[in-house]
Amino acid sequence: MSDKPIVLVTGATQGIGRAACLIMARAGYHVIATARRQEKLEELDDEIVKLTGENATIVPLDLKDGAGIDRLGGALFERYKKLDGLIHCGATLGDLTPIAHVTPREAQGIIDVNLVATYRLIASMSPLLQMAPNGRAIFLTSSVGTNPRANWGIYGASKAGVNAMVQAWALENASTNIVATILDPGGVATGMRRKAFPGEDFSNLPKPADLGTMILELMSPTRDKALNGKIISFRETEHFKALGL
Repeated sequence: MSDKPIVLVTGATQGIGRAACLIMARAGYHVIATARRQEKLEELDDEIVKLTGENATIVPLDLKDGAGIDRLGGALFERYKKLDGLIHCGATLGDLTPIAHVTPREAQGIIDVNLVATYRLIASMSPLLQMAPNGRAIFLTSSVGTNPRANWGIYGASKAGVNAMVQAWALENASTNIVATILDPGGVATGMRRKAFPGEDFSNLPKPADLGTMILELMSPTRDKALNGKIISFRETEHFKALGL
């Protein structure tokens, strides 16, 4: 059993998820990294070893696999008996198109990855977070979850559902040691952003690593309980203003 704090990161091999793994590893956490592609997880592990001298735990996992999420929760209990942090970055955008043009299969895929997986993670990891001295959880969202936009309907609805679910869970944990926050990163130079806005000039956008100090602050064991259930816009924080973008 590791004596380090344990953090689980989904969507760990790209974008903000990858940046979260690196910043948490540098901060002294043992990282449990999940994503679909084994080879990308191994590349991430190699980088963590170079940074810290220690391996991460890599778990190939499709977020559509709810039973796999449950098994991961059981394995973490057997090995660590707790989970200090959860950073849920895994998501899928789908095609940006009018709702009536989205196929049922694609709509279900977006809902399964973005919304149903959030429920499965909460259900499986909540007991482990409660076993830690100061359980912390971050869930990434999008502005379209609160401000709908044409052609973003299914993705926006899935993120609105994530917001409502996490806020309800936060209320349920008001008297526990868990602090759950919802982070809206705004526009960030990621692959998902490039898919949504092809040809956009990324030079004026923050890079995933630029969210590192914000993530560390939200994961801090001393984080203010008053932030439990809050939606935090990265662009409205001092962390973003300090970038000078």
